[in-house]
Amino acid sequence: MWIGVVCGLLAGAMWGMVFVVPELLSAFTPLEMAVGRYMAYGAIAFVLMLPRLRNLFGRLERADYFALLRHALAGNIVYYMFLALGVKLAGVAPTSLIIGVLPIAVTLMGRNDHGAVPLRQLAMPLLVTAAGIACINVDVFQHAAAAGASLANTVIGVLCATGALLCWSWYTLDNARYLKRNPHYSSAEWSALYGLSSGLIALVIAAIAFAIFHGEVTGAAGAASGRNWTLFWICNSLLALGASVIGNHLWNVASRRVPITLSGQLILFETLFALLYGFIYKQQFPRPLEIAAIVLLIAGVTWSMHVHAQEEELSPA
Repeated sequence: MWIGVVCGLLAGAMWGMVFVVPELLSAFTPLEMAVGRYMAYGAIAFVLMLPRLRNLFGRLERADYFALLRHALAGNIVYYMFLALGVKLAGVAPTSLIIGVLPIAVTLMGRNDHGAVPLRQLAMPLLVTAAGIACINVDVFQHAAAAGASLANTVIGVLCATGALLCWSWYTLDNARYLKRNPHYSSAEWSALYGLSSGLIALVIAAIAFAIFHGEVTGAAGAASGRNWTLFWICNSLLALGASVIGNHLWNVASRRVPITLSGQLILFETLFALLYGFIYKQQFPRPLEIAAIVLLIAGVTWSMHVHAQEEELSPA
């Protein structure tokens, strides 16, 4: 189990980069960033799996194609678009509040899975985790000095953030269950197939968007806005390699080795690393509530891991 925990921690370290790249590419739309990231992910996955491409496709069954399609949409493209739209329309604070419920949502949704620890034993760790999430979001609300947005935009943004939460929670559970039912695919193989399917879908979306919005995407107005396409592809390629290829592979390893209820808690490492990278990028120290949130989140995850370790020791071989 502890190998799975370490892999989950490292996956969170990779995924935390996702929150810095939009700051670097603020001149680009969420659609462009999503399509760029997953096209790069698909290209890297294709190169990595090229020597085994014929063998892998020969082993794919009908159910695998459907699984890859739904995982690429729910776990990557649709999730990222919902999240980006939520931030744009409702702001960072409401969106982060909703997405911050993810670990608890995954734990609750996976409570009936094999190996899941009874919720009564996780009540206190979940409460500590919820307190940490609350501290983060209270701090964000207190320091958000943004102009007032319309009620309609805020409602739509909240709905988009809720959609992102549901997409990622469902993907986390469905992916973990599918991997455990299909051990004949290694974590690296499934991650490569997942990346290739995401890249193909992103390519289709890019072609449609280019045909409809060609003037807005690549015209003189885009050049005048200072959009640096070289930086765009460098950032998205690094993000695709680190967060998608390496991060997803590590997460697949973790998904096979830890119970569903614990995997929900391990997702919190993404939040912690995102905070760390944000502090480094902005060159500032965390505020008191942010420090409290970090301490509570670490305490909640550690407590949850301890409960799972005890349960594993007591379980019959």
